[in-house]
Amino acid sequence: MQRLTILGSTGSIGVSTLDVVRRHADLYQVVALCAHRQSGRLFEQCLEFRPQHAVVGDASLAAELGERLRVAGCATAVSHGPEALLRMAQLPEVDAVMAAIVGAAGLPPTLAAAVAGKKVLLANKEALVMAGAVFMRAVRDNGAILLPIDSEHNAIFQSLPSDYAGDLQASGVLGLWLTASGGPFRGRSLADLECVGPEEACSHPNWVMGRKISVDSATMMNKGLEVIEARWLFNVPAERIQVIIHPQSIVHSLVQYADGSVIAELGNPDMRTPIAHALAYPRRMAAGVAPLDLCAIGGLHFERPDRELFPCLALAYRALRAGGTASATLNAANEVAVEAFLDGRIGFTAIARLIEEVMDRLPAGREPVSLAEVLAADRAARRAAEQCLATGVCA
Repeated sequence: MQRLTILGSTGSIGVSTLDVVRRHADLYQVVALCAHRQSGRLFEQCLEFRPQHAVVGDASLAAELGERLRVAGCATAVSHGPEALLRMAQLPEVDAVMAAIVGAAGLPPTLAAAVAGKKVLLANKEALVMAGAVFMRAVRDNGAILLPIDSEHNAIFQSLPSDYAGDLQASGVLGLWLTASGGPFRGRSLADLECVGPEEACSHPNWVMGRKISVDSATMMNKGLEVIEARWLFNVPAERIQVIIHPQSIVHSLVQYADGSVIAELGNPDMRTPIAHALAYPRRMAAGVAPLDLCAIGGLHFERPDRELFPCLALAYRALRAGGTASATLNAANEVAVEAFLDGRIGFTAIARLIEEVMDRLPAGREPVSLAEVLAADRAARRAAEQCLATGVCA
C-alpha cells in the first residue's frame, strides 16, 4: 500500500492520477489532496477518497470546505496556504508525492518533497526549469526517487538503459528526441497568429490540459521548458536534445544510440499511461487507456519545427545555454506573458516578444545555490515583465 499526497489534485494531472488510483484501490491510499481554488471539485474528491488532509489557497475557502465536509460526515482536516502545501509534501506517513501544481507555485512544495526523501512523481516541470541544480542536488542528497510524469520525459526514461546514470558515452547514447504535436497552430503563418485569441490557443488537437499549459503548447514554450527539464533529468547538454514535430502524439519521445538504434515509447495520448508507469514502477499495471492500434492510425508523420513560427522554442534553448538564472527568468516572464494573453492584455505573438525583452534586460547571473536565490530571480523577472506590459514595450 503506497500512501500518496497529490499536489494539484483538481487539475488535469491530478484528476488522471485519482482515476488510476481508483482502479487500484487495494494498492494506494490518498493521504492528502491539495488544490488552489477549485474547492467544489476538491470537496467531491474528499468525499470519495477520504484523505486525512486537504489544502486550498486561502482561509475563506478552507473554512467553507471544512464546513461542507463536516456536514457531509467527512473527517478530512482542511488547511490553507503555502506553508500547508509544504507540510503535505513532507508528511512522514506519505511515501509518494504527485507534484502537479502548474507553474512556479509548485516549486517550493515539490522541492520540499525531495528534501524529505520522498518518491517524487514530477509533473511540475518548472521545478527543474527554475531550479535544476538545486532540485537535483536535493534529490541526490536526501535519497529521493525522481520519476518523470511528462509523457515525453517518461518515454525517454523508459527508452534509456535501465542502469543509466547520466553518462551518455558509457551508455552509448547519442541524444534525445522530444516529440511535439505542433499544437493548434502548426502550419499557420505568422500573420495568422497576430489575431488568434485565447480560446483558439487553448484548443489543443490531442491533449486535454489546463489553459496555461495549452497556451504554452500553442507557442511551443512547453516544449522549450521540456528541453530544459530533460537537460537536468538526464544530464544531457542542449546540443544533444532535439525537438521534432509529430502531430499524431503516438510516439512520445525517442532515444538515439551510437549503434544506429533509435528506441521509442508509443501509446495513445493519455496521461494516465505515464502516471500509472510512475506509480507502479518498476512494475506495470493497467491505466484504463485504450490499446494502441497502429493499423487504424495508418501512418506516423515527423517534421522539423518552424523556428520562425515558434520563437519561444529558440528562447528556451538560449536560456539553457546561458545557464545561471536565465531559465528562471524565462519561466517567470512566460508566466506573466501567458496570463496577460489570457486576460486580453496582449496578443498571441507578443508573448515571445515580452519574454525576449525580459531576457535582454536581465542577463543570466550565476547558478542559484538555494531556493531563496531562485525565487529572487523569479521575482525580478516578474517585475521586469510587468514593467514591459505597463509601458507597452512588447504590445
